[in-house]
Amino acid sequence: MIESTPGPSPTGGGLFSGFSRLCKGLATLLVLVYIVILIFPPAVDYIALVPGKTIPFAWNLLSAGYLEQSIFTLLVSVLGILFGGKVLEPIWGSREFFKFVVLVNFWTLVSTFLLSITLYFISRQETYLYKPLSGFHGVLAGFLVSVKQLMPDQEVTVLKLRAKWVPSIFVLFTTLLGVLAVNAMSFLPFVIFGTYSSWIYLRFYQRHADSSHKGDLSGEFAFVTFFPELLRPIVSPICLLCGKIFCGRTTRSEPENSGHVLGGVPLPGSDDFDASRRRERGARALEERLNFAMKSDSGVTKPAEENV
Repeated sequence: MIESTPGPSPTGGGLFSGFSRLCKGLATLLVLVYIVILIFPPAVDYIALVPGKTIPFAWNLLSAGYLEQSIFTLLVSVLGILFGGKVLEPIWGSREFFKFVVLVNFWTLVSTFLLSITLYFISRQETYLYKPLSGFHGVLAGFLVSVKQLMPDQEVTVLKLRAKWVPSIFVLFTTLLGVLAVNAMSFLPFVIFGTYSSWIYLRFYQRHADSSHKGDLSGEFAFVTFFPELLRPIVSPICLLCGKIFCGRTTRSEPENSGHVLGGVPLPGSDDFDASRRRERGARALEERLNFAMKSDSGVTKPAEENV
């Protein structure tokens, strides 16, 4: 069972507590790398992804994801890793959470590198080869896809919409921003490739300790579910083609549910049954954390009220 290998549980109450050592370690890494480039700016060319120098500096395909080049993006990434880990690590376990971060970061950077090389050969503009690219926002986009998978019907309080639509809205907003921005290459490929690579991993390759299946082939997590109902008949053939090209396999669950059902209810051991259990655990874990925070807050304020 996944519950048998959870990440560290909260040790204190309140919104800004209960972060695991892994999450705090990753956040610290982001801060330290940012401090390094502040003290020694030329280090950007060795840490960031510079497509024209990736060979022989191949480590850029890992290091660039942990470099933020502005204080604003650093703050967003630190908060994202802390709160994303607070939700996902207890459900997946520390090892799986760390594996997700590393793989999504690597796939995002490799895809961005290939895109930059392609754009250079098309346009012959050297800016695609020698502009330093970096950022953790590909992994942050992957966190949103993970929330869509685990708790799709959870309402996001700030946006007043279900979690399953947050990744799509984030990509749409980033794309519109990229059309208006001059330096779209510095963030748009990260968000798009981070979203898609995280979906590929969660869809086909993530191993689950509670079943013999890999990934999540349920219809509720098909790639067409990232698009509005009106566009799905148009997008579905494109999604199937991309699945064959990039994933090397077809998805027998698009758009129908996969697995075996009896009377409309998934049977134990089927893909839909396992995916449904994971979503239930995700929603339950989030609810438990919210209740824990509320009880902790009330526990802190109650003695003060009694003293008054």
